[in-house]
Amino acid sequence: MSYILDTMGNLLHQTAFLNLTWGNYLMIAVACLFLYLAIARGYEPLLLVPIAFGMLLVNIYPDIIASPEETSNGIGGLLHYFYLMDEWSILPSLIFLGVGAMTDFGPLIANPISFLLGAAAQFGIFGAYLLAILMGFNDKAAAAVSIIGGADGPTSIFLAGKLGQTGLMGPIAVAAYSYMALVPIIQPPVMKALTTKKERAIVMENLRPVSKLEKILFPIVVTIVVCMILPTTAPLVGMLMLGNLFRESGVVRQLQETASNAMMYIVVILLGTSVGATTSAEAFLNISTIKIVILGLVAFVFGTAAGVLFGKILCVLTKGKINPLIGSAGVSAVPMAARVSQKVGAEEDPTNFLLMHAMGPNVAGVIGTAVAAGIFMAIFGI
Repeated sequence: MSYILDTMGNLLHQTAFLNLTWGNYLMIAVACLFLYLAIARGYEPLLLVPIAFGMLLVNIYPDIIASPEETSNGIGGLLHYFYLMDEWSILPSLIFLGVGAMTDFGPLIANPISFLLGAAAQFGIFGAYLLAILMGFNDKAAAAVSIIGGADGPTSIFLAGKLGQTGLMGPIAVAAYSYMALVPIIQPPVMKALTTKKERAIVMENLRPVSKLEKILFPIVVTIVVCMILPTTAPLVGMLMLGNLFRESGVVRQLQETASNAMMYIVVILLGTSVGATTSAEAFLNISTIKIVILGLVAFVFGTAAGVLFGKILCVLTKGKINPLIGSAGVSAVPMAARVSQKVGAEEDPTNFLLMHAMGPNVAGVIGTAVAAGIFMAIFGI
């Protein structure tokens, strides 16, 4: 009888119920909320489902991301090895390869002024950098946090790793990916507050056709120019442009299909679950995390506002030929931000089709955020 009681007692003490804190239960509730938003409301499920499930797992079984030194058998948890690929910048760079293979850069080539809109949206990053310093972060930590303003998860992870801010990588990555997923909620109020009904209803002229030669030369030229100026951006910009060259060259269709489909989805699973697994209650529920979440939101709102305001300036300079709404797509959330520009414009005029026009600033924003990360690395001598 005592054997049975001892066995049942050991089994009971091995369950998670007796080992979880209130913080674990809170994070489990947050994970369930994210799953609801992803599944029931359709908010970027490819991002939120793996992130939320990683969050769920680590708060039930913390050892799933434990390093070999932290485990009794010296092996380490499953998601620890996924997370190492984040720290080593492998997964963020592969994400950029997939994005390049999936994305048509034609709208950016057809309307080079989109580069200015993409650059304007980076104001949120540098504004948040100064604000983060004022809130008590050191210079490198402030830079790593501020990049959230670009709404670019891979770049946020990449820069945090390069600047040695791995302790903040989890909150930074979760904040960045969460804001990427919540673009349809966060951006429209800012866009509507800064534009008039007349401006939102502006119908832009069709983009000019872009030749195959232009599309082939673009990734090559951008790689040479950007990486010569900021060599540290090569892992991101280089992979982005390589993926696009796969797409546009027409001679490596198998590579393009692999990069944009099978490989991309595998990397999203690995990166999403490992990022979610950094949100254990012990690591996530603290003052620094709250500051990071607030700063990320401020940076994202500022970036959206700066893009829209610069769009208004271009609207005046071009005598009403540019709809300011496309400036909000200057953040890096491809193609979510461009879709939001289309949606808000269509609310004023259902016949207005802004999606392709917004894709120009959207692609420029991806490049711009990578350049911003390169600038920070150059400043700190990385």
